Amino acid sequence: MTSDGQSVERLREYLRNLKPEARAMLVQQLERGLLHGDESAGNELVLEELRRTVRAAAQPVPRIGDAARLFFAPFEPFLLFDGRADHKHIGRIARVSLEPMWQWIGRDLMPAETKALSEDINRALLANDKIKADQLVRALHERAILRMRETLATVGSDEKAQRRLAIQVGTPRAIEDVATLLHILEIRDVLADLARRLPSYMRAFERELVDQVKAQLDVASSVKSLEGAAARKSDVIRYGLVMVMNRLATPWQLIRIATRAADDDDTARIAETPYAVAVTIVLNEIANMISELRTEFKAGRPVTSMLKEIHDAARGLRTEMDLSVDSAWSRQLAAIRSDVSNLLKPEIDATPGRVRRLLRPRPAKEFRAGSQIDAIDVDEVEARVEFVGACRIYAGELALSEVTLRAYSELTQYLEAGTKVLLDTLRHAGDADRPFRQSQVDAAIRLCGTLFGVDYAGLLTKAADVAVQAGAIERKPVRA
Repeated sequence: MTSDGQSVERLREYLRNLKPEARAMLVQQLERGLLHGDESAGNELVLEELRRTVRAAAQPVPRIGDAARLFFAPFEPFLLFDGRADHKHIGRIARVSLEPMWQWIGRDLMPAETKALSEDINRALLANDKIKADQLVRALHERAILRMRETLATVGSDEKAQRRLAIQVGTPRAIEDVATLLHILEIRDVLADLARRLPSYMRAFERELVDQVKAQLDVASSVKSLEGAAARKSDVIRYGLVMVMNRLATPWQLIRIATRAADDDDTARIAETPYAVAVTIVLNEIANMISELRTEFKAGRPVTSMLKEIHDAARGLRTEMDLSVDSAWSRQLAAIRSDVSNLLKPEIDATPGRVRRLLRPRPAKEFRAGSQIDAIDVDEVEARVEFVGACRIYAGELALSEVTLRAYSELTQYLEAGTKVLLDTLRHAGDADRPFRQSQVDAAIRLCGTLFGVDYAGLLTKAADVAVQAGAIERKPVRA
């Protein structure tokens, strides 16, 4: 037996020896994890072996996850794994919203049907009857479609009814989430077929591939089952575009389907095509990236990669579409650039001051003998300097040119002049203040390395060594 086989056998033996209550609890925990998207191979293996052990022992286990997971399977391409539930994403649902929505379905929307069909699904799975389970899930989907249509029709534009439904569903965007569930369920077969036909990953979305993907979307939105339902055809295009974007190495390139459909970069002509929603989806994603950028920035986490994504998407839109004329899209992009600028300008402006406070030459009376500057402060300031450097690269597209140029110039001048002063203080430092002077010089070298490169930092490191040695020679007593 191989080592892998031995490991599996040991796992089976361990699970067989568990008490029935422990096995039941473990099944529930693992299934709850799968419902939340924890699909690691190890968890799947343990759950599979647990189910086999449960069947062999004829042990009844309350199953909380399988019916829900199978119900939500058609939504997998449209789930946001780490997205916030209160952000509006066209054609998407936050994964964290699934559990409250499942509870709403089982508690308020159709409690009797959900309970009965879920129990039948679980029995079919325990019997390893996948075909029967799929049939039951399909029946559950059809019942849910009918109930959600009735619910949304009843709510209509009644604000009081909308608030009541929002409380029942329990997600920040309850009405939109329910509508998204309904729309995807109505066209789930068409979307599943489209998913199989689309390339799994598209590194470069160039003209030939754009045409191939658009052809698949054309076919999907023209199937006979959609005849007479213009809304469903537009839903197929919308959710199909979301699937395409998920498979693009560069998501903003989704707009190329819209420009190709119009065979022009004119926004008016693009807006007349069925694929105009691709531009709206991309602009919406950029707006959400800015919200995430704000959150990450306030938390003190690196944002350079996010800045690059926003910059590249904004530049791509302006390059491939004529946004010089006034349009809803051009105004939306201008608002996005303004939001980024307003968010980042104060932080860029504040960075030179942070550097000055950190590296300011201080009289010995301002710090304790043998102390050093705070390493956390150094890390934070270094991150800020790196941030200004990144903003300098992306300044033009993010409307940050003026403030970034000013901040970068101040940093350059201060670090070049201030490091020389710090080297001089290190040379003349005594035993008590040398650790603090050395820590300031080390911090200055790190910041210079971030701003000017490792070669410059290497020269400063050598200069610091020379300063220490020269200071030691100067302090050495001269024999008579």
